[in-house]
Amino acid sequence: MKILKVNTAIAISGGGPQMVEKPRAEWSTEDKKKANLENVAKNILYKTLEKNMFSKIKTCSTTKEIWEKLTQPCEGNDQTKENKLTVAIQMFDNAKMKPGETMAEFDERFNNIVCEIIALGKIYINREIALKVMRALPREWDVKTIAMRESKDLNKL
Repeated sequence: MKILKVNTAIAISGGGPQMVEKPRAEWSTEDKKKANLENVAKNILYKTLEKNMFSKIKTCSTTKEIWEKLTQPCEGNDQTKENKLTVAIQMFDNAKMKPGETMAEFDERFNNIVCEIIALGKIYINREIALKVMRALPREWDVKTIAMRESKDLNKL
Protein backbone atom coordinates (compact mmCIF):
# COMPACT_ATOMS: atom_id res chain seq x y z
CA MET A 1 0.00 0.00 0.00
CA LYS A 2 1.36 3.41 -0.95
CA ILE A 3 0.80 6.43 1.25
CA LEU A 4 0.38 9.49 -0.96
CA LYS A 5 0.49 13.24 -0.46
CA VAL A 6 -0.16 16.25 -2.67
CA ASN A 7 2.92 17.34 -4.61
CA THR A 8 3.23 20.99 -3.64
CA ALA A 9 6.37 21.53 -5.71
CA ILE A 10 4.53 21.30 -9.02
CA ALA A 11 1.73 23.68 -9.88
CA ILE A 12 -0.80 22.05 -12.17
CA SER A 13 -2.95 24.31 -14.28
CA GLY A 14 -6.42 23.21 -15.18
CA GLY A 15 -6.27 19.86 -13.38
CA GLY A 16 -6.41 18.30 -9.97
CA PRO A 17 -3.49 18.09 -7.59
CA GLN A 18 -0.70 15.66 -8.44
CA MET A 19 -0.08 12.95 -5.87
CA VAL A 20 3.35 11.57 -4.95
CA GLU A 21 4.42 8.90 -2.51
CA LYS A 22 4.90 10.24 1.01
CA PRO A 23 8.33 9.48 2.56
CA ARG A 24 8.21 7.17 5.60
CA ALA A 25 9.67 9.90 7.81
CA GLU A 26 6.53 12.00 7.19
CA TRP A 27 4.00 9.27 7.99
CA SER A 28 1.44 10.06 10.68
CA THR A 29 0.06 7.45 13.08
CA GLU A 30 -2.95 7.08 10.80
CA ASP A 31 -0.70 6.52 7.77
CA LYS A 32 1.19 3.80 9.66
CA LYS A 33 -2.09 2.06 10.54
CA LYS A 34 -3.20 2.12 6.89
CA ALA A 35 0.12 0.72 5.69
CA ASN A 36 -0.03 -2.03 8.31
CA LEU A 37 -3.46 -3.20 7.07
CA GLU A 38 -1.80 -4.67 4.00
CA ASN A 39 0.52 -6.73 6.20
CA VAL A 40 -2.34 -7.86 8.43
CA ALA A 41 -4.41 -8.97 5.43
CA LYS A 42 -1.46 -10.87 3.91
CA ASN A 43 -0.78 -12.53 7.25
CA ILE A 44 -4.38 -13.72 7.55
CA LEU A 45 -4.33 -15.15 4.04
CA TYR A 46 -0.94 -16.84 4.53
CA LYS A 47 -2.01 -18.48 7.80
CA THR A 48 -5.26 -19.86 6.41
CA LEU A 49 -3.89 -21.36 3.20
CA GLU A 50 -2.80 -24.93 2.71
CA LYS A 51 0.80 -25.46 1.61
CA ASN A 52 -0.14 -26.35 -1.96
CA MET A 53 -2.14 -23.10 -2.31
CA PHE A 54 0.63 -21.03 -0.73
CA SER A 55 3.03 -22.03 -3.48
CA LYS A 56 0.64 -20.51 -6.03
CA ILE A 57 0.57 -17.08 -4.40
CA LYS A 58 4.05 -16.68 -2.92
CA THR A 59 5.15 -14.46 -5.81
CA CYS A 60 2.29 -11.97 -5.32
CA SER A 61 3.30 -8.64 -3.85
CA THR A 62 -0.08 -7.26 -2.76
CA THR A 63 -3.11 -8.66 -0.97
CA LYS A 64 -5.25 -7.77 -3.98
CA GLU A 65 -3.05 -9.91 -6.25
CA ILE A 66 -3.23 -12.79 -3.77
CA TRP A 67 -7.03 -12.54 -3.56
CA GLU A 68 -7.43 -12.48 -7.33
CA LYS A 69 -5.18 -15.53 -7.76
CA LEU A 70 -7.12 -17.42 -5.10
CA THR A 71 -10.63 -16.57 -6.28
CA GLN A 72 -10.07 -17.68 -9.86
CA PRO A 73 -9.37 -21.38 -9.17
CA CYS A 74 -11.63 -21.55 -6.10
CA GLU A 75 -14.67 -19.74 -7.47
CA GLY A 76 -14.02 -19.73 -11.17
CA ASN A 77 -15.56 -17.42 -13.73
CA ASP A 78 -19.30 -16.97 -14.30
CA GLN A 79 -19.48 -19.95 -16.66
CA THR A 80 -17.78 -22.20 -14.09
CA LYS A 81 -20.15 -21.03 -11.36
CA GLU A 82 -23.14 -21.67 -13.59
CA ASN A 83 -21.89 -25.18 -14.36
CA LYS A 84 -21.29 -25.89 -10.66
CA LEU A 85 -24.81 -24.66 -9.87
CA THR A 86 -26.32 -26.86 -12.59
CA VAL A 87 -24.53 -29.93 -11.22
CA ALA A 88 -25.55 -29.10 -7.64
CA ILE A 89 -29.20 -28.63 -8.64
CA GLN A 90 -29.14 -31.99 -10.44
CA MET A 91 -27.71 -33.58 -7.29
CA PHE A 92 -30.52 -31.92 -5.30
CA ASP A 93 -33.19 -33.11 -7.73
CA ASN A 94 -31.81 -36.68 -7.82
CA ALA A 95 -31.12 -36.99 -4.08
CA LYS A 96 -32.46 -40.21 -2.61
CA MET A 97 -31.74 -41.94 0.65
CA LYS A 98 -29.47 -44.89 -0.13
CA PRO A 99 -30.21 -48.41 1.12
CA GLY A 100 -28.54 -48.92 4.49
CA GLU A 101 -27.91 -45.18 4.92
CA THR A 102 -28.90 -43.73 8.29
CA MET A 103 -31.05 -40.63 8.52
CA ALA A 104 -28.08 -38.72 10.00
CA GLU A 105 -25.86 -39.69 7.04
CA PHE A 106 -28.55 -38.74 4.53
CA ASP A 107 -29.19 -35.46 6.34
CA GLU A 108 -25.49 -34.56 6.27
CA ARG A 109 -25.16 -35.44 2.58
CA PHE A 110 -28.33 -33.55 1.66
CA ASN A 111 -27.36 -30.48 3.72
CA ASN A 112 -23.98 -30.37 1.95
CA ILE A 113 -25.79 -30.23 -1.39
CA VAL A 114 -28.13 -27.47 -0.18
CA CYS A 115 -25.22 -25.46 1.28
CA GLU A 116 -23.33 -25.69 -2.01
CA ILE A 117 -26.39 -24.49 -3.92
CA ILE A 118 -26.85 -21.55 -1.54
CA ALA A 119 -23.15 -20.66 -1.81
CA LEU A 120 -23.57 -20.54 -5.59
CA GLY A 121 -26.44 -18.07 -5.29
CA LYS A 122 -29.67 -20.07 -5.52
CA ILE A 123 -32.07 -20.02 -2.60
CA TYR A 124 -34.71 -22.62 -1.85
CA ILE A 125 -37.56 -21.90 0.54
CA ASN A 126 -37.97 -24.26 3.50
CA ARG A 127 -41.10 -25.84 1.98
CA GLU A 128 -39.19 -26.91 -1.16
CA ILE A 129 -36.41 -28.44 0.90
CA ALA A 130 -38.81 -30.24 3.27
CA LEU A 131 -40.81 -31.68 0.36
CA LYS A 132 -37.63 -32.81 -1.40
CA VAL A 133 -36.40 -34.57 1.75
CA MET A 134 -39.75 -36.34 2.10
CA ARG A 135 -39.67 -37.46 -1.54
CA ALA A 136 -36.07 -38.67 -1.11
CA LEU A 137 -36.96 -41.03 1.72
CA PRO A 138 -37.59 -44.72 0.98
CA ARG A 139 -41.08 -46.28 0.93
CA GLU A 140 -40.78 -47.38 4.58
CA TRP A 141 -41.06 -43.70 5.52
CA ASP A 142 -44.29 -43.05 3.57
CA VAL A 143 -46.56 -43.20 6.65
CA LYS A 144 -44.36 -40.70 8.50
CA THR A 145 -44.04 -38.32 5.55
CA ILE A 146 -47.80 -38.33 4.95
CA ALA A 147 -48.36 -37.54 8.62
CA MET A 148 -45.83 -34.69 8.46
CA ARG A 149 -47.41 -33.21 5.35
CA GLU A 150 -50.86 -33.21 6.97
CA SER A 151 -49.92 -32.04 10.45
CA LYS A 152 -46.98 -29.65 10.00
CA ASP A 153 -46.49 -26.30 8.38
CA LEU A 154 -43.85 -27.22 5.79
CA ASN A 155 -42.62 -23.63 5.61
CA LYS A 156 -41.40 -23.96 9.22
CA LEU A 157 -40.38 -27.64 9.15
